[in-house]
Amino acid sequence: MENFLVNNRPMKPKDWAIDVAVALAAFLFGCGQLMLTASSIVIPDMALRQYLGVVNVVPTASVFVALALTTLPLVVRRRFPWPVFLFVLVTFLGLQNAFPGFSLTVVGPVVALYTIASERGRAEAIAAAALAVAGALFADAPSRTASLAFFTRFQNIALLVAAAFAGYAYRTHQAYVAETERRALEAERSREEEAARRVEEERVRIAREVHDITAHSLSAVSIQAAAAERLVDRDPEAAKQAIATARTTAKDALEEIRGMIGVLRHGDDAAETEPTTGTERLDDLAAYLERAGVGVTLDAAAYDRADVPAFVDVALYGIAREAATNIVRHARARTAVVRLSTGPAGAHLTVEDDGCGAASASDGRGHGIAGMAERVGLLGGTFSAGPRVGGGFRVEARIPLTAEKEAS
Repeated sequence: MENFLVNNRPMKPKDWAIDVAVALAAFLFGCGQLMLTASSIVIPDMALRQYLGVVNVVPTASVFVALALTTLPLVVRRRFPWPVFLFVLVTFLGLQNAFPGFSLTVVGPVVALYTIASERGRAEAIAAAALAVAGALFADAPSRTASLAFFTRFQNIALLVAAAFAGYAYRTHQAYVAETERRALEAERSREEEAARRVEEERVRIAREVHDITAHSLSAVSIQAAAAERLVDRDPEAAKQAIATARTTAKDALEEIRGMIGVLRHGDDAAETEPTTGTERLDDLAAYLERAGVGVTLDAAAYDRADVPAFVDVALYGIAREAATNIVRHARARTAVVRLSTGPAGAHLTVEDDGCGAASASDGRGHGIAGMAERVGLLGGTFSAGPRVGGGFRVEARIPLTAEKEAS
């Protein structure tokens, strides 16, 4: 019964002050109505007043006490909505005929019914309204004439029904406002989560690009530096050439990283960068492998670069570059084959070698392959990497030419 008798809602001092003000306003309104109906202001004709049973007298203290019993309990109406409603309704119906010539106001039951409708929901509002209407309909009205009694009943019932509808409408409005605020907060939270997700995706993409650039370039520099160290005594000119190649490779890598940093620094503004590297640099990859002592077969005759979107072309070159870097760093291969073609299914890249793969799981192989797979997955393609039948390692990527530009 606690849930029925007590409304478990937080009440701030402001809420209590409002309820006190409502109770006092209802009591003062009832006092004004008593004074008006007891005087000759409303019905100045004495004969009509005597016929209706309305006497021209001053209300006694008992009348005001009865009025207080139907209005002042409204102070706790939101904490105890049902007890207050039942008390003021029963008191009103029981005392409205106790004082001949005076009419108690129905404002107390009206406010109590409004409170139930706004605080307790539709089912309880209907029950309370039905109870109040039944009481007003069957209880004796404070009048000696049938016409005035009918008018009083009609007025009280109309006010009670209006109060129930008003309370329920207010509750519905509050629920709508709360739901709107909840959805706004949810939308804001979703935007923040989406922004965080995009930042994380961009961080991963940048990390992948930096990994591709540095792994390939530093590997090439390391190879050329080793060659220069071996040739510096017996073939100085070849050593100089190796050092020059290492310097060029390092310079290109620095320019690529500088361009990436420029994009990040400028934000939405145009950064000063050169065109992104694509498959037109496959010959450089072949030369890189050959300098590392790996014989290369480059087959791109069936690849029509003009029909391939630029971001797909860039992605294919990035995958080929990473695969070549892995061959040099991990595979200990003697030969490699790079095939590139286009067809109805899209662009197809295959990189094979006859090496032994990575020496261990911790030598960096996992990051490169994961980056290649992620790059292809973002473009809606398929990717596979693993040992080749007969020995060696095989990397294969297929990307549809209709892929959306989500990564490059």
